[in-house]
Amino acid sequence: MNRRYFLGAALSVIAAPAFAKKPADRPRVLAFKHLHTDEHLAVTYRVGDRYQRTALQEVNHFFRDFRTGDEISMDPQLLDILYDIKTRLGDLDARFDVISGYRSPRTNKMLRETSGGVAKNSLHLTGQAIDVRFPDLPTRHIRDAAVALGRGGVGYYRRSDFVHLDTGAVRRWGA
Repeated sequence: MNRRYFLGAALSVIAAPAFAKKPADRPRVLAFKHLHTDEHLAVTYRVGDRYQRTALQEVNHFFRDFRTGDEISMDPQLLDILYDIKTRLGDLDARFDVISGYRSPRTNKMLRETSGGVAKNSLHLTGQAIDVRFPDLPTRHIRDAAVALGRGGVGYYRRSDFVHLDTGAVRRWGA
């Protein structure tokens, strides 16, 4: 082996990590099943620092108010929270079961009149909140992972078996 070949090979081994994809450049994929519509969505919503416009449009439609069909632009940072939760839990293939995404003012008013615990100015109204669970993992694990992230609101509804997540101020309720 000549010296030039040896130096070239050594430099390529040393430089390879510098050209490797950084974790931040990897595609961020989320999968959902909507429990009220039985629809499924698997979407690459972000690559590196760039949100994917078409994917966000799919997400907006998927998280629509299933009672009225109304849509809103969901906060992409909500998707980042979901992605970071499934990463923290160590299951990159996890699928979220969605109970509620966007709520129109009409739906929110109806829910306030017929059930307890629905906020008048809910972040569901602005596309900043989602209620979820995993089909095969206790919801307390989602709650714990979300609280550990230290971003947004985390509400734990043990009896109803879901976790509320939002991009508002950092706070928590429901133990």
